[in-house]
Amino acid sequence: MLLKFLLLTFFINFSYAKRQIPIGAIFHDDNSDSEIAFRYAIKRVNMYESGFELVPLIRHISASDSFKTERIVCEFLNESVVAIFGPGTSETSGIASSICNAVEIPHIIMHWEREKIGKSTTKSSPFTLNLFPDTDILSRAYAELLIDYTWKSYTIIYEDDDSLMRLKDILQIHDPQSSPVTVRQLGDGPDYRPLLKSIQTSGESHIILDVGLDKIITLLRQASEVKMMEEYQSYIIISLDTHTLDFEELKFMRANITAMRLIDPHSHDLMNAIHDWELGERQYQRVYRIAPEKVMTETGLYHDAVRLFAAAVRELDATEEIETEKIDCKDPAIWEHGKRIVEYMRLRTDNGITGRIIFNEEGKRTHFQLEITELSKDGFKKIGTWDPENQVSYTRSLDEAEAQVIEALQNKTFVVVSRIAAPFLDYRVAEEGELLEGNNRFQGYSLDLIDAISKVLHFNYRFELVPDGKYGSYNKDTKQWDGLVRHLLDRKADLAICDLTITYERRTAVDFTMPFMTLGISILFLKPVKQPPDLFSFLSPLSVDVWIYMFAAYLSVSVLLFVLARMAPDDWESSHPCNQEPEELENIWNMHNCIWLTMGSIMGQGCDILPKAISTRLVCGIWWFFALIMLASYTANLAAFLTMERMDATINSAEDLAKQSKIKYGAVKGGSTMKFFQESNFSTYQRMWAAMESARPSVFTNNNDEGRDRVLRGKRQYAYLMESTMLEYFTERYCELTQIGGLLDSKSYGIALPLNSPYRTAISGAVLKLQEDGKLSALKEKWWKGGKCQKQDSGGSDDAAELGIANVGGVFVVLGFGCLFALIVAILEFLWNVKKVAVEQKLTPWEALKAELLFAINIWIVTKPVHNRLSESESRKSTTRSPKSVSRYGSDAQSNKEKSEKSVNLNNGKEKSFTSRSLSHLNRIGKIFTCKNKSN
Repeated sequence: MLLKFLLLTFFINFSYAKRQIPIGAIFHDDNSDSEIAFRYAIKRVNMYESGFELVPLIRHISASDSFKTERIVCEFLNESVVAIFGPGTSETSGIASSICNAVEIPHIIMHWEREKIGKSTTKSSPFTLNLFPDTDILSRAYAELLIDYTWKSYTIIYEDDDSLMRLKDILQIHDPQSSPVTVRQLGDGPDYRPLLKSIQTSGESHIILDVGLDKIITLLRQASEVKMMEEYQSYIIISLDTHTLDFEELKFMRANITAMRLIDPHSHDLMNAIHDWELGERQYQRVYRIAPEKVMTETGLYHDAVRLFAAAVRELDATEEIETEKIDCKDPAIWEHGKRIVEYMRLRTDNGITGRIIFNEEGKRTHFQLEITELSKDGFKKIGTWDPENQVSYTRSLDEAEAQVIEALQNKTFVVVSRIAAPFLDYRVAEEGELLEGNNRFQGYSLDLIDAISKVLHFNYRFELVPDGKYGSYNKDTKQWDGLVRHLLDRKADLAICDLTITYERRTAVDFTMPFMTLGISILFLKPVKQPPDLFSFLSPLSVDVWIYMFAAYLSVSVLLFVLARMAPDDWESSHPCNQEPEELENIWNMHNCIWLTMGSIMGQGCDILPKAISTRLVCGIWWFFALIMLASYTANLAAFLTMERMDATINSAEDLAKQSKIKYGAVKGGSTMKFFQESNFSTYQRMWAAMESARPSVFTNNNDEGRDRVLRGKRQYAYLMESTMLEYFTERYCELTQIGGLLDSKSYGIALPLNSPYRTAISGAVLKLQEDGKLSALKEKWWKGGKCQKQDSGGSDDAAELGIANVGGVFVVLGFGCLFALIVAILEFLWNVKKVAVEQKLTPWEALKAELLFAINIWIVTKPVHNRLSESESRKSTTRSPKSVSRYGSDAQSNKEKSEKSVNLNNGKEKSFTSRSLSHLNRIGKIFTCKNKSN
């Protein structure tokens, strides 16, 4: 017992031996939690400190009573306080800060403080330290969160000018090229519904709230009443104490609510502090319960401020004894230890309930970590962190985030908006006795695609048609969207699917999933009209000019050969090859033979008679070379002309369209194809856009079906610019249509969702899975292929090289006319011969005709007697011709000689008749045999 008494006495004496260091704190009437944290933080410090004891002096004032603040600060100085904590507003703390700086006493505050505009950039309050995050750094944190969320447009609801200062970085990230940002002041309450309705009318879904903590729940409750707490609305609340509010009635709202907090509710320091607060209050018979998630930022900052100040005093007290001093505000003096305590606090790096504490030279807290939280059915959950070095980093994995979204999709019914455009969506024909309602009214690629996605993600869907039937374009005059995009902006649908092209302009208004189909712009046109076959198409390989020049060359060479043959001595020869010393020479190159030689050459058949002189042979050689080239050229070109389908004038590319003005061309009005030409910088497409825009009547259509029909009726005077997917569908089913040229660009179809839809990633993942499984290809094969033109197209190519009678009929016509002309000439020759026979034999023409005709039709007779066998006396009486007439065909003597029959006995001993005309062939068929038989 004596030992216990002595120990107790020693402990009491030791306690009283501690030097007392008074510190003052000024609280407002509504921050009792902060006062509790301040008091029990001092109590914990005193438990572990042996050299000094902090004595708290606490006063209360209203939030705007600056006069009372000045009086309390002077009272504190008169009571020898070494530091002042608080008060908690800029209106009151400014007075305290000025007085503390004058007497060099540490002043510690824990609230947001507006910047002193217009002041010098040097330290204006060197003895004031603010544990609340620096205004510039905190503003940057919210701006970087906004950037990470990729909000392109948003509306800011603020309460006072301080809010705009806190949001300055958010306002600065907006530039003139970005989407509009709306700034709205909250105004007087308590009814904020008119403001919220105006925001809803504008279609804005992203809201930034910087209002008083007491107005947040009221504002969100009223937003719910005006349908602004749906799943596509998102809120960022600019308050570090948002998590302390009671969101019980808003937990199951579908809107996304994001906030930041400075306090980690799971930190060990916070748990110990709460334990001290609750245990300390029990001694006063007060029940104090507070959850870690409900601890206010200011409460935690007071706790950390006391610990930081105590650590600085401890370090300074270890080197020199701290002495307190009474100070009179009327005659102020400087406290000698204040400056070193502030320096110690600024240089220390401590971790407390509010995280890491680091000050800059101006006494502002520049390093801290914020927790990013989202409201869920279990309250605010941490999803990430932010700090000045690492910026935004998320604590949950992508898989966890996706799992959360997929869980939200379970049993959800999506409203899917589309438009009628086969094969993407069309009305279904009811079978007998079938009642069509709901989704059963439709069929098509879009319906099958959404159905396949719904089976992957397990959601329900309901198809609706957009009232105006448009895709979605922005009107710069009305500043409004139409079509599918407008439907999404009005939150009347969750998804939009059809042949909707992903464009930059649409991407600024709505979100798109990953593409489910890739395509490009091409030209729809009528197939070329097949021209009737040309009967004389064999003349096509050479132009009319070439045919005329060839005929002129043919006559010229023939005449030249005739003239040269008359002049060349080598072409004059004996009439009989066996006569080595002839008395007469003959020249076979009359005009008839010259024309026949050149004709045979160019026809590729040759001739039995050939020239002998060098000059005539040179002419023949040059002519044969010419004939060779022309014959080869004609033959090669003839094959191409006869196998090629002759079409009428056509176009092959967009450049061909741009270069002409006869064929008009257009696209869907307000569609992505029209926008492509309207905004293109390529010169060809600019010319095309100018032509389309100025065309009258208008070349634009309301839909692709109208464009297709216009091409069909246009008689190749209208071409339609459209996306290749629908073009392929039309050409499969309308055999008169075809695609002209390749793709002018590359683009994609995607499923559209409201901007920042939480389901975009999940649906994109489902589309990717369908693509990998080959189901997207199967769906396109199902709805695109199978048209009536497919079989015809595949069978037509095998007969492309065949020539019909229509292609080569002209050759037969020429052959027929040639044979008819030869027959007429033969008849004339026969009649002329009949006349000569009648004169020579002294017969009547009819008798001569009958005799010659009977002889001609008697095909068994192979020899013909000479009719003009004159008597020898009559022969002598005939006038003897001049020896100078040596031409075989030009003199009468020679003519009579040709008519005399020469009978020779060949190898078989038979006698055959030869006319003198046959002698011209002896050079080829046997001069030796003729001479031998003659000698015999």
